[in-house]
Amino acid sequence: MQISRSESRSEGPPAVGETLKTLRQSQRLSLDDLSRRAGVSKSMLSQIERNEANPTVAILWRLASALGIDITDFLSAGQAKTAAAAVTVTAAHEMPTIKSADGKCELRILSPINMAGAVEWYQLTITAGGVLASEPHEKGAKEHLSVQSGAMTVRAGASEGIVRSGDTARYSADLQHSIANQGKTAATALLVVEYGH
Repeated sequence: MQISRSESRSEGPPAVGETLKTLRQSQRLSLDDLSRRAGVSKSMLSQIERNEANPTVAILWRLASALGIDITDFLSAGQAKTAAAAVTVTAAHEMPTIKSADGKCELRILSPINMAGAVEWYQLTITAGGVLASEPHEKGAKEHLSVQSGAMTVRAGASEGIVRSGDTARYSADLQHSIANQGKTAATALLVVEYGH
């Protein structure tokens, strides 16, 4: 899948770029060193550190592994600055977005990074004829799809169901599954992924 990134405001949480730079420099790693170790391009690392790119959860996992830290450590700086706030707001343009190769499926990541691998939720948009196909997740994983507009066809293993606006489908995600838009207009939904552990 290709990643679509939006610009970040410097005051927006979390301060991933600043934290990444601090962690990298504390381990005396150059951008080239971290790029080789994490498998993330030097240009991407530079953009993240300058808050010009929103890293996906997958990229943050790679960076955390390369630096020998927990992924939640990337949030520490942002959390410290906003600890006194009872309400924090993340602007729409700061939400990471994943697009399918054909551009027909778009997932906006709404869940916070520190919940990755436990419960994740997304805003899903599929244009006419688009299909979001997924390999099996870990054993016991489930998905909950609430369609907001249009209709989507959900297939999990040999089972299939049509989910219309206002409906919610719940299904096993530890087998091959897909969400398709067989209509003539775009369809939108909220997708929640619940992992088995």
